[in-house]
Amino acid sequence: MKFIHLADAHLDSPFRGLSFLPNREYAEIRQSAAQSLTRIVDLALKEQVDLVLIAGDTFDSNKPSPASQLFLARQVKRLTDAQIQVVMIFGNHDYMTRQDLLVENSPYFCLLGDQEKVAREFFKTKTGFAYNVTGFSYSQNHIEADLLDQFPEKEGYTIGLMHAAQRAASGNVYAPFDLSQMKELNYDYFALGHIHARQILSEKPLIVYPGNIQGRDVGELGEKGCYLAEVDETSGQTSLTFVQTAPITWKQLTLELDQAIDKSSLHAKALELLQENIQGKTYFSLKISGSEYLTSEEIDLWQDQEAWAGLSAALAPAAQLVDVRLSVRGLVSLNNSDREALAAAEAEVLTDEKIQQLAASWAKKDPYARRLLEDGEFRGQVRDLVAVKLARRLQAMTGGEE
Repeated sequence: MKFIHLADAHLDSPFRGLSFLPNREYAEIRQSAAQSLTRIVDLALKEQVDLVLIAGDTFDSNKPSPASQLFLARQVKRLTDAQIQVVMIFGNHDYMTRQDLLVENSPYFCLLGDQEKVAREFFKTKTGFAYNVTGFSYSQNHIEADLLDQFPEKEGYTIGLMHAAQRAASGNVYAPFDLSQMKELNYDYFALGHIHARQILSEKPLIVYPGNIQGRDVGELGEKGCYLAEVDETSGQTSLTFVQTAPITWKQLTLELDQAIDKSSLHAKALELLQENIQGKTYFSLKISGSEYLTSEEIDLWQDQEAWAGLSAALAPAAQLVDVRLSVRGLVSLNNSDREALAAAEAEVLTDEKIQQLAASWAKKDPYARRLLEDGEFRGQVRDLVAVKLARRLQAMTGGEE
């Protein structure tokens, strides 16, 4: 038996923050998730798999565009026409009902556990190998209950299908579960969705997040795609192979500075670093460490998207520079009293609580701003930028260039 496990396609994702890209590039990344999903279906047909598992958040919202609805319907039909079983659940983004989907009725398509009811369905491959899939779909954007308690005992080759996060990591709002309890069920394979980083939580039994199928920002780095699984029908053992299908890969690079550098030299060093790391179509985030060696003018310049558009032009069409971040390696030398004052200021200002407090009204007005504030990496970027500005100010105070 062969099956594919994918999750978090997020069709219709707006890719906010990338609208500054040239129109052609922006259109390309807007279509990248659909392209990745098409490649997954191509893979399923090529490998003649028996089953495709879709572990939630296929759409980015519970009101997907007609174009995305029709696209999914076409891709599912390609599978069902080939008599490939498709088992799908809804996640916290695309909580819907079966009636909302434009997917045609077929014995080879199953929406599992509608309305948050844990359900089990039984299937057989063309060779007669029996298996079952147990899971549930969201009917709202949060599930605070631990639905794992409702999962029945293993029965033959058993697959669990959930869009969920571990209790400690989830804040108890995305069907929180305990890994130890999931292991105790001893299902042959637990197909998970929701976490966008690819990870295997357990080898025995197999408990797997495939990650999302296309990175959407600098927080979703590296290869993206799906897992191709092959089951030994005699022993019941399952082997996994990750297959990259995402047309665009996000990479984060660091350029280290240890002395002052002029604009043209910095541009040349950055371009060389980026060109050395192009792998297929690549979107780069560049971190300049040692930004205390930059002038105030250069700091402002590297914060301006127009200023580093020239680098993207030099990389096109193979790659784009879409994000630049500045950080300091160390502040200028200070006497003991100034160092103590600086430490006190950092403790008061550069904290998560202070950042969230300062931006509270902004977050209330804009859901995207709220998402950013919930992102620890974004808060870290804010702290880094404050530290860079502080380093330049201290250099001016101690006789450096302003």
